[in-house]
Amino acid sequence: MPRSRLTGEQPLVPTTEFKICPIHIAVNILGKKWTLLILRDIALLNINRFNRIRRSLPGLTPRVLTLRLRELEEAGLIHASIIRESPRVVEWMLTEKGKDTIPILMSILAFGAKWYADEIFEDHRPRTLEDLYPGRVHEGTD
Repeated sequence: MPRSRLTGEQPLVPTTEFKICPIHIAVNILGKKWTLLILRDIALLNINRFNRIRRSLPGLTPRVLTLRLRELEEAGLIHASIIRESPRVVEWMLTEKGKDTIPILMSILAFGAKWYADEIFEDHRPRTLEDLYPGRVHEGTD
């Protein structure tokens, strides 16, 4: 049998059989182009208005942003909060389900800061989440 990196022994086998792999399902929504960066903007950077998100992500077209926001809303990860009707002002907020993506985003951030430091930081020195956000992160993802 192949060795698991997690246990060093047997493959990781769940106690309940999956109808379909949870990673496959999650990647169907989170793996689409721009989706994680849109979630990053809303969840971590508090950029939650349409044009602000669009400006923060050069190359993202209004059509694709509209599509991704709609998909995230349909998936139950975000919801639109109408701030004003005329002219219409909407802010996008994370739902409880959407807040569960924050540890995923932080894990990706930690991975990038550790393994791609030469591309991310001027000094090319790897960083941990604690290095980047002293006293603010206690997720154990670094």
